[in-house]
Amino acid sequence: MVILLDQVTKWWARSLDGPIDLVGSLRFNLAFNSGAAFSRFEQWGPVIGVLGVVIVVLLLRSSLRLTRPIGVICMGVVLGGAIGNLIDRAVQPGDGLFDGKVTDFIDLQWWPIFNVADIGLTVGGMVLVLVSLARSPKRGQR
Repeated sequence: MVILLDQVTKWWARSLDGPIDLVGSLRFNLAFNSGAAFSRFEQWGPVIGVLGVVIVVLLLRSSLRLTRPIGVICMGVVLGGAIGNLIDRAVQPGDGLFDGKVTDFIDLQWWPIFNVADIGLTVGGMVLVLVSLARSPKRGQR
């Protein structure tokens, strides 16, 4: 669901003629990111893409150990976000493998512009960490 929602919203955003102001500082404003989070490492797009594939494979392997439904759901949300951005890197125009730019469009005007995949990565990852911390045994216990 995250991948589908991400790709549909990015497709829609690429059709925007200009910014759309919503409420407060929230607006839709099309931007393209060739780097990592917050547009850092813009010259490293292909490397970030390959690392993304490796991370997705590692997350898939570690997801096999998840037993609680909340952990499985959060891992699915994180994987959906990672795959959504990898799709952009693979299919959007660029000079080579994973050189495409990620489509961003959610603009708070006081935070870097992001997309649905980024929300999945951030929220899913935070909840996954909180769930794992809540389950970890206290020191000296097993």
